[in-house]
Amino acid sequence: MLELINVNPSSGEPIYRQLHDQIVRLIVGGQLHPEDVLPSVRQLAEHLAVNPMTVSRAMQQLVDQGWVERRRGQPSRVAARTAANNDSGSSLLAPQLTALVEQARQLGVDYDQLQVLLEQFWNKE
Repeated sequence: MLELINVNPSSGEPIYRQLHDQIVRLIVGGQLHPEDVLPSVRQLAEHLAVNPMTVSRAMQQLVDQGWVERRRGQPSRVAARTAANNDSGSSLLAPQLTALVEQARQLGVDYDQLQVLLEQFWNKE
């Protein structure tokens, strides 16, 4: 799993948020399954070359939101899917979609043009 996670320290987004969002995407995308064991805070911090407190903050948010379970004396695991965390992933795209719509409006791109562009990029492979 470690090879699937990376952070960009020069990004404007906080590292803990990058880490949180990537783990949620791995869960929602089916690459991490319920009961999968996650690397320890120390292992993630060493792999990413970041402060362990940064990783701990991201992990605590994942626990608070029901994505990850922590049990004393055991490794952290992906939580079973529940209604609370059974997100299709669309909410993870909301910030990027908001930014895209704002930029399109600033550039004078109307809805129909944006829809055509999205379709072109969606079908691009």
